[in-house]
Amino acid sequence: MLGGAVGAIRGEVSIRDAADRVIAVPTLAKRYPAARIIYSGGDAGLFVHHGSEADLVTGLFENLGVPASRLTLEDRSRNTIENATYSKALAQPRPGERWLLVTSALHMPRAIGAFRQAGFAVEAYPVDYQTGGWEDMLDVVGGVSSRLRGTDKALHEWIGLIAYRIAGKTSELFPAPRP
Repeated sequence: MLGGAVGAIRGEVSIRDAADRVIAVPTLAKRYPAARIIYSGGDAGLFVHHGSEADLVTGLFENLGVPASRLTLEDRSRNTIENATYSKALAQPRPGERWLLVTSALHMPRAIGAFRQAGFAVEAYPVDYQTGGWEDMLDVVGGVSSRLRGTDKALHEWIGLIAYRIAGKTSELFPAPRP
């Protein structure tokens, strides 16, 4: 699971907008009781540092029924390419192993591209969808502020995709699923 879902606010663990990432972990842990779980999230702050996300999640996951013994914490990454690189080093994936990448659907293309660039074969497990599908294009009644927020999130990911491609952090502008 990629970070970006938790933080510390006034000394308490806070689940952010990407809460579906956190919810997916206990669900998958129950479905796959022998699976290893890697939580990848350091401190992405440029000027203000609040500590590693990975340091916050153990108690949260234990409260959700996932014992600490199932977790491997990657606490150094500051961005998606580092998530991929450091997670691969921890996982040491062997041929034939199946690894799921849990992150927000909007972030999945860039994340998949970064993991491919790092040489870590993962399968997408997108969560936290922001739309219901193409039919949402016809919904002109939705609030302006929520539309602007959605546009801001989409622009962030598109700029990230372009920047990662230019910087060589992915070999594809828009990584597609592989058979």
